[in-house]
Amino acid sequence: MEKQLEEIRDAQKASWNKFSGGWKKWDELMMDFLGPMGDAIIRALALKGNEQVLDIAAGTGEPGLTIAGIVKQGHVTITDLSDDMLAVAREHALRRNIANVDLIACDVSELPFGDNNFDAISCRFGFMFFPDMQMAAKEMRRVLKAGGRMSTAVWTGPEKNFWVTAIGGTINHHMQLPAPAPDAPGMFRCADPEKMKSIFEAAGFRNIRVEEVGSTFHCGTADTYWNMMTEVAAPFVSALSKADESMKKKIKEDVYRKVAEKFPDQEVMIGGSAWLFTAEK
Repeated sequence: MEKQLEEIRDAQKASWNKFSGGWKKWDELMMDFLGPMGDAIIRALALKGNEQVLDIAAGTGEPGLTIAGIVKQGHVTITDLSDDMLAVAREHALRRNIANVDLIACDVSELPFGDNNFDAISCRFGFMFFPDMQMAAKEMRRVLKAGGRMSTAVWTGPEKNFWVTAIGGTINHHMQLPAPAPDAPGMFRCADPEKMKSIFEAAGFRNIRVEEVGSTFHCGTADTYWNMMTEVAAPFVSALSKADESMKKKIKEDVYRKVAEKFPDQEVMIGGSAWLFTAEK
């Protein structure tokens, strides 16, 4: 891997380790929000009970832990770049008495597995952060058995993900942050489905299918939304750390105003939208 990509990867690892405590704190709410995408991945993979499955960029353990309950005579290898995120996943596995799993910290671009090793691969909201998405897709295909399936979820555009733009757009507006490079890791890097299809095609995948999957972020209140996003979303926390107290106050007030305008007389329930890609080796 090129030095520049290694630097991105190492910075991401440090960031995910740093925010693992926030993910643990808000795990129930986040997994409720992300659950429909995990369920869609599982349906798309059409898993059999004795299969070997690889879950990449699993964070606190999903959908890998749920998959382990489906392939009870099989095995799930759960991976993530962050050791500290996987520590949370390990706690969940122990609490749920899930034994047919391994948890391994590794880089998707250098998977420590042999060729033709897994029947299926799941990856929920990892692709947009991989330093080299093409390299990641090639590695996924390499470790799949012939005829193996891969399914991954990535966010669609900002217009369908107010849960990101309410705070992210407000920070950018007030702080006038420079726009990231078009292919830099980020939430909406994979919003163009044709771009993603071309990556999977170049990696050698076939029978590529795409569908849109929605979910609802049951925040309840603007306080919950703000507190959670500023405890789990590394880019937002990093940006806010560069703002003085006056600027932070303006940003927070503006975010609360936007949320109140969108949900004036009801519980704060913010929709989310993702693309689901499924393909075969």
